[in-house]
Amino acid sequence: MEHKHKYDAQGKQLCCTAQEQKIYTDANAKKLLGKHHNEDGHNHEHSDDGGHNHGSTDKSTFQLFLPAIISFALLMIAIAFDNWVPQSWFTGWVRIVWYVVAYAPVGLPVIKEAFESIRKGDVFSEFLLMSIATIGAFVIGEYPEGVAVMLFYAVGEVFQTLAITRAKANIKTLLDQRPDEVTILENNQAKTIKAETASIGNIIQLKPGEKLGLDGELLSETASFNTAALTGESKPDTKTKGETVLAGMINLTTVAQVKVTTAYTDSKLSKILELVQNATAQKAPTELFIRKFAKIYTPIVVLLAVLITIIPYFFVSDYVFSQWLYRALVFLVISCPCALVISIPLGYFGGIGAASKNGILFKGSNFLDAIADIKNVVMDKTGTMTEGVFKVQEVVLKSEFNKDEILKMVNALESQSTHPVATAIHQYVGEIDNSIRLDNTEEIAGHGLKANVNGKELLVGNFKLMDQFNIKYDLDPTTIVYTLIAIAYDGKFAGYITIADSIKEDAQETINLLHKLNVKATMLSGDKSTVVKYVAEQLGIDNAFGDLLPEDKVNRVKEIKAKGGSVAFVGDGVNDAPVVALSDAGIAMGGLGSDATIETADVVIQDDKPSKIPMAINIGKQTKKIVWQNIALAFGVKAIVLVLGAGGLATMWEAVFADVGVALLAILNAVRIQRMKF
Repeated sequence: MEHKHKYDAQGKQLCCTAQEQKIYTDANAKKLLGKHHNEDGHNHEHSDDGGHNHGSTDKSTFQLFLPAIISFALLMIAIAFDNWVPQSWFTGWVRIVWYVVAYAPVGLPVIKEAFESIRKGDVFSEFLLMSIATIGAFVIGEYPEGVAVMLFYAVGEVFQTLAITRAKANIKTLLDQRPDEVTILENNQAKTIKAETASIGNIIQLKPGEKLGLDGELLSETASFNTAALTGESKPDTKTKGETVLAGMINLTTVAQVKVTTAYTDSKLSKILELVQNATAQKAPTELFIRKFAKIYTPIVVLLAVLITIIPYFFVSDYVFSQWLYRALVFLVISCPCALVISIPLGYFGGIGAASKNGILFKGSNFLDAIADIKNVVMDKTGTMTEGVFKVQEVVLKSEFNKDEILKMVNALESQSTHPVATAIHQYVGEIDNSIRLDNTEEIAGHGLKANVNGKELLVGNFKLMDQFNIKYDLDPTTIVYTLIAIAYDGKFAGYITIADSIKEDAQETINLLHKLNVKATMLSGDKSTVVKYVAEQLGIDNAFGDLLPEDKVNRVKEIKAKGGSVAFVGDGVNDAPVVALSDAGIAMGGLGSDATIETADVVIQDDKPSKIPMAINIGKQTKKIVWQNIALAFGVKAIVLVLGAGGLATMWEAVFADVGVALLAILNAVRIQRMKF
């Protein structure tokens, strides 16, 4: 089945429907490269780098190089017999057979690929060009050169395979977090089975330290999990009975039981694997241009080679067919577009691999290009530049009240609430004092909590709660940046607690790096303006706007785009879906646990660190730089040697350099990005 994607007028990928989003089988997901449908409608066995399928990447490096080693050894022995070792037997059919045997290990696979390409409708492939050129060299008696051209071409293909394998390994190591086996309970007996064979409804027994293999529902009363594989959040996440737990989560405490609710191939992690697999199918404009160019360029080159052989017959007095055929063959070898069609997709693949290695997932090479040109980064506040976890910042109480006693009473009352504020207070104060008796506890919606303690009324909430109960206070709440929790006891204002979401450790570094890249930072948030502006001032963010509704964010982004410059929006990818769709590149922070995030965002940052935003931009810039270096190198060298070849000034050896040598240099340049430190 062909995997389809929807695009808007700008070519930006839109969300797939649930029906369209086909989940690959585990085996196919692990492969990461495989069959895809080309524009001509034929189902080619291609790797996503744009080249052909180079065989199993499970082969060792020695096995990959073995055909080339055999061919090289036979070629060097033959050249020695031809030039340096006097003998009489290495002539005639013996010499021809020797060179044919030297040619076979590297030549036959390419000839086979040429026939396969022709059978599938792709006549003018690089395989056909190399086959014609090398077989032609044999026809005119240039045996060493025929073997050498194919040998160097084969070596180039092996280097390409190794480069792709390295990039794939980076991605697979990062993403395939699922265990191969799970322990299920059958008739209260533990039984270990392959994870992919587990069925919906099976009960998984998960010991402390074990990783969950499938998505499911927690049957145990409570269990704590490390969810870093999915959300990037290293803090334990406590789940209660009936809550959803996901494949990749690690059980931290007691033995837990989980009921499987989703098939192995439909888990969140499988969808992330699919995301990366589809990434190489979303081509950058440069890559698409090169492919279209090669389809036009190659037939023209073949026609020119034929003309180089025939036309001189009518104009050159001492015309020798073999000489002009040799020139045409040299021309064919030089003109082979493999340096472009291999190195450019490999450059983008390397960029995707390097990003994955650093915990950044790109949905396609087109987004590597898009993010490289970003001029404005627009970001949400909570969960992007701040931790998204509330903490007590300050406790201010009147002198006539005992601070410890008031805090213990507040902690006891807040234990009746599940609000994040209550959690922050509990973490600050500590264990609940069970000796405190609460009577007539009441939650007043949108305001706070009320209870009687020791026969006296205790109020904990916002200042609207104070106003409702006519509690007099001597401060202006609007002058305080943080969220305020007001406290009143026995009809008197006792003081307040300030609570805030703390700024992430690398938030300052993020803004500094963005400015070094000449990228402007703008913060848009639904939080109150005083808090948003305070965070922006602390970090040096260029512009900040608070108290915004989703439609307000859309309008702000439109204003930024209207002033010029592309925009990347950074948020959770769910609540901000309209802004993500409007932006040139949508970036989700730590959103791997959400289906909606995976579908709406173009780039997903796995570990929740904002410093990965400038890193993603830098990876995009470096990838684009390397791609254009390869284009300039390939066209420059080929243009020079093509002219020399047509004029008879370049031999097969120069042709080998212009084709395979340039391809090797371009491949080595492309893999540099996987070794870069960002």
